Amino acid sequence: MNEEYRERIRKVIAYIEQNSSQPLRLDQLAEISHFSKYHFTRIFTAIAGMTPMAFVTRKRIERARVLLTETDLAILEIAGESGFESVSALNVHFKRHFGCTPSRIRTNGRKHSNFPSVLSNKQAEPVPLADYNRTEGNPLLRRAWDSMVELREITEVEVAYVRHIGSYLDTHNAWDKLSHWSAQQGLHPANQQFIGISLDDTEYVDESVCRYDACITLPDGFKRDAQRKEVEYKTLSGGLYAVYSYYDTVDRFVLAYDTMFSVWLPRSGYEADDRPCLEFCLNDPAQDPQGKCMVGLYVPIRPSA
Repeated sequence: MNEEYRERIRKVIAYIEQNSSQPLRLDQLAEISHFSKYHFTRIFTAIAGMTPMAFVTRKRIERARVLLTETDLAILEIAGESGFESVSALNVHFKRHFGCTPSRIRTNGRKHSNFPSVLSNKQAEPVPLADYNRTEGNPLLRRAWDSMVELREITEVEVAYVRHIGSYLDTHNAWDKLSHWSAQQGLHPANQQFIGISLDDTEYVDESVCRYDACITLPDGFKRDAQRKEVEYKTLSGGLYAVYSYYDTVDRFVLAYDTMFSVWLPRSGYEADDRPCLEFCLNDPAQDPQGKCMVGLYVPIRPSA
């Protein structure tokens, strides 16, 4: 695992540990790490073994547990001192984490010396940084990665797109609209490229309001129709990308992102750039004999500093 990546995530972890009782935003944590806000969550998860906000919640729970068993503060005060917005939020997290209420933990923690060690007065050890990358000393795996990931420099391109808001598993609605419009314009897979862009990380926003753009590239000189409100236009940035070829079912495509960010990127000598990933759609899953999608996942990169 790239030691620079580890050190940058350690700084974020140290900041969370010192400020877990304060409001913490993902973009704020991304800024501390100096990783792109678009890709910070995936990188943190790959190295720390949990998402940033799951780690924040864990630290808040630990602090609340200590205050419950070592002080006489009211539970309302403990919720605020630990960074929870309300007692109900504290209750929800304690029931999920410990299977009981804060009040029971306070009572049991004081009455029973053999209370489970996870609730003991000893401070929890810092979370170990997970090492998902096992390829460093393995030439065979290294060659396999080199054959699966290709670096490509692409130029900026003009696209028409239809935006979908909601679950990424329901993006077919946007693709249906775009396909109908593009057929009317004489734009087909044989002469243009179809590109998907997942604009939101579900760690940042609720799945129901995630944005996804279904795009098609436009030929030079294409005359835009400003009257067609269902279709919009924009320019996709060019630059250097790491390209991972994926062929499997749509619901597993998220694993392609996980593979690139947790395994390939940390050992690559590159870091994710501040541009969205591009999903070049290379087939129609509905027409595929196995119902699988073929996608070129373009991860924007730049040399590590």
